[in-house]
Amino acid sequence: MEVTDIGNKEEGKIWHRKPTPVIVVHLMLRALAKTVRFLHVAFNTTGDSFLAGDYHGSIYVFDISRNRFRLVQKTGQACTSLAFSLRRTTEFLVALADYTIKCFDKDTKQLVSWMRGHEGAVSSISVHSSGRYTITTSSDTAQLWDLDTFQRKRKLNIRQSVGIQKVFFLPLSNTILSCFSDDSIFAWESDTLLCKYQLPVPDCGPKISYKAFAVTCDGKSLVAGGRSNLLHLWCLDSKQLVRVIQMPTQVRTVRQLEFLPDSFDGGASQTLGVLSQDGVMRFINIHTCKLHFHIGSHGDAITAVSVSPNGRHVVAIMDNGSINVYSVQSLTQELNKVTQLSKQCGNAQDDEKVLFILKVFHHKCTLTISLPLTVRCTNCVLVIHDCFGFVSVFQQNELPAGLNKKRLVALLKAFGEYPAKYRMFVWRSLLCLPENHAAYSSLTDKGLHSAYMTLHDKYPIKSHKLQRGLQRVLSALAHWAAIFGEVEYLPLVAFPFVKLFQNNPMLCFEVVATVIVNWCQHWFEYFPNPPLNILNMAENVLAHHDKELLQHLVDCGITSQLYAWPLLETLFSEVLTRDEWLRLFDNIFSNHPSFLIMACVAYITCCREPLLLCSQKLDFEYFFHHRNNLDVGAMIKEAYRLMSSTPADIHPRTLLSDFTPLTTGQYPVFNHFPEFIVEYQSREREKIRLQELEYLRERQEVSALHADFVRRQAEEKAYYTQQELLQNAEEQRRNILAQEEEKLTQQRAKLAAMKRELKVKELQLLDATRRRFLKHQQELRASQIQRLDQEISRKMDLRERETAAAVQDLEVRQMEMEAQRRRLEQVTNTLFLEVAERLQQVDTEQERKRERLAELHRQTLAEEDRLADTLRDVAGRKVRTTEAFSLDRGRAQLDSSERELLKEIRQLRQKLAARTYCHLSSGLTMTQRRVAKTFQTS
Repeated sequence: MEVTDIGNKEEGKIWHRKPTPVIVVHLMLRALAKTVRFLHVAFNTTGDSFLAGDYHGSIYVFDISRNRFRLVQKTGQACTSLAFSLRRTTEFLVALADYTIKCFDKDTKQLVSWMRGHEGAVSSISVHSSGRYTITTSSDTAQLWDLDTFQRKRKLNIRQSVGIQKVFFLPLSNTILSCFSDDSIFAWESDTLLCKYQLPVPDCGPKISYKAFAVTCDGKSLVAGGRSNLLHLWCLDSKQLVRVIQMPTQVRTVRQLEFLPDSFDGGASQTLGVLSQDGVMRFINIHTCKLHFHIGSHGDAITAVSVSPNGRHVVAIMDNGSINVYSVQSLTQELNKVTQLSKQCGNAQDDEKVLFILKVFHHKCTLTISLPLTVRCTNCVLVIHDCFGFVSVFQQNELPAGLNKKRLVALLKAFGEYPAKYRMFVWRSLLCLPENHAAYSSLTDKGLHSAYMTLHDKYPIKSHKLQRGLQRVLSALAHWAAIFGEVEYLPLVAFPFVKLFQNNPMLCFEVVATVIVNWCQHWFEYFPNPPLNILNMAENVLAHHDKELLQHLVDCGITSQLYAWPLLETLFSEVLTRDEWLRLFDNIFSNHPSFLIMACVAYITCCREPLLLCSQKLDFEYFFHHRNNLDVGAMIKEAYRLMSSTPADIHPRTLLSDFTPLTTGQYPVFNHFPEFIVEYQSREREKIRLQELEYLRERQEVSALHADFVRRQAEEKAYYTQQELLQNAEEQRRNILAQEEEKLTQQRAKLAAMKRELKVKELQLLDATRRRFLKHQQELRASQIQRLDQEISRKMDLRERETAAAVQDLEVRQMEMEAQRRRLEQVTNTLFLEVAERLQQVDTEQERKRERLAELHRQTLAEEDRLADTLRDVAGRKVRTTEAFSLDRGRAQLDSSERELLKEIRQLRQKLAARTYCHLSSGLTMTQRRVAKTFQTS
């Protein structure tokens, strides 16, 4: 597998040599000596290139067909989702950690648009097949965007109690599928957003809690999975659940589902990739439910996957933040090649040297491979090619006869160690771990053991994950056997395996339990003392092979409890590095349990020269608790030499039994220890625990009483302090009050003076106002009198004009009558009757005139009365105004003027009446005389 470190490069080649068949390239990004994690990947429409965004916000484009990569954008913040624009192939969408979506052009590296509106992280971007619309989904809402205008068209809001899992377009249609946290799935019309249908939620079986969804390329089938090993396959045409697929028991949660397109299936994809919680993605056939191949493993877990639209490549983001690019064609060809080569398995000979050059092909999945040996795998299969082209197959729980433990030991001696990549699998096979899930769960369900509640106080570990893992494994061991809650050195024995199997606590427990049952035989017979019998065997072997060194140790007062027991109780973890320790245990697990004691003696003999130079006890203690300059390979060879050359009477094999694996189903009972001592210690520990609880209770009560006393004392002190402060404050306030009263008295005196001054000013102002008001009223009355005088003058003028007009009218009448008299004098007697009628008319006219004059006289009298009333009213007002304001000086003048005016009016009226009467009387007399004369003449 080729590893490409992008580093700080902005462009370059993806691989520099022809890639391996299965894995095309392993992409990783390092900056400042630290690996920068890739977060998300997305393929374009052709499947020839894909986008990848890292934790620092850098976006890369990897072109697989051209073997080039290029940095196209630096957003400055982590991306949460990626997608290519289907209409404009150079544009892509990026959802960022600040809840925004940005559109960039990968060629020009320019920002095309910026879309805001989400209040949470965008988890997915779905682009319509036409490329015009896109749907962005967060946990609380889904929003529909127009990619031509980059404007939001619709927004899907939901209740807070129901979260959104995913909203996406169906391929080749205008349908939107929305999947919610209550397992409900709705289909909507993308144009009108009207609900087309709802898939029925299964009312039987366990609740899956859908988390992952996948749709075939033709948009006719939907697969949903979640917190279960079950997959639901829906037919979207009939809206029915057509199949329930059960994954292996190792699959507990489905993280992602991806269909693998095929050019010859017409879009009805049959191969489905299922990524589970163990980091393995298994590709199965949804119709036959058989496994085709898988990618990823426990040690190299996958967190996210993207499949190219053409079905040629699979891009996986690994748990360490790197990217693996897989060739689907090579994966399927590898499956066929393994099947074909397996047919040659019968030709392998026992004495042939097997060379480890391949990998774990299948891990913890149900798989059936047809071989001439009819190997049926229910858990793990290890395919190993030898140097002659033959194939051997390991099963997890047993090794086939073609590659037995003896042969493995021979291979181990030849190469010195097992391949690092497959070491865990080989160990599990050598130890024959039963993987008793139910039994292990029954131990862990009991919770943390009381003996390890405060483990972190005695064995502090920086990594909280390792601390919890060690605590969990030790608690399970203590629940399995009571002695393991009392053994003080048990954390030292278990810690290397906890660190090695930290991602699988059950396997870690079974490895430690197997080591205790086999390689720690008779360790607990002298509990709570070290295993003196085991140490005596080690001392006997050392005495047989190096008496000089043993004598030196005896002369220095160093016993086996100081030079052998520190190595055994820590299983060499203090004196060896990680790689050296792994090499050593490759050999320990491949040999008889007595090999551990031989390795301990071999370590001492290989270090004889520095040990012979030590003479102080502290030097020996330091030596056996720290790393030393030692060749592990030489030590292992020495251990094999001791195994073969030690006499039978002192060989540990005579005391230690052969390897015994743990039983399948339930763990065996472990009772190889003095139960009365353990029970006594348990009782003592329980007694001590109860005493500690009682002490803690009493201490808590005393602490509470002391705290209460301190609180009361503090309250009393605070009370007296408060009272003193209150007294001082009261005295100060009294002084302040006296000062304020003095100031108030002074202010009152000033206020009284100001009030007197204001009163004087107010009186002066009122007097001035009154005088100004009286003057204004006087001027107003004078103006009213003037207006009345003007009115009287106007009416007098009007009366004179009317009188003159009446006089003129009378004169005209007189002239008319004179003319008539002349005409009457000329008429003859024949006109007497006419004269009489004329006289009658004249009489009538005169009567009318008199009535008119009388009416005019009455009107004149009425006017005079009104004028008099007005004058009296004016005079009365004038009198009242004069009395109110003491203006009596003009009364006499006004009365005289009024009397003169009335007198003049009366005289004028009398003159007018006399003149009118004289004229009328004279005119009538003359007319009568002329008429009479005329009659006489006639």
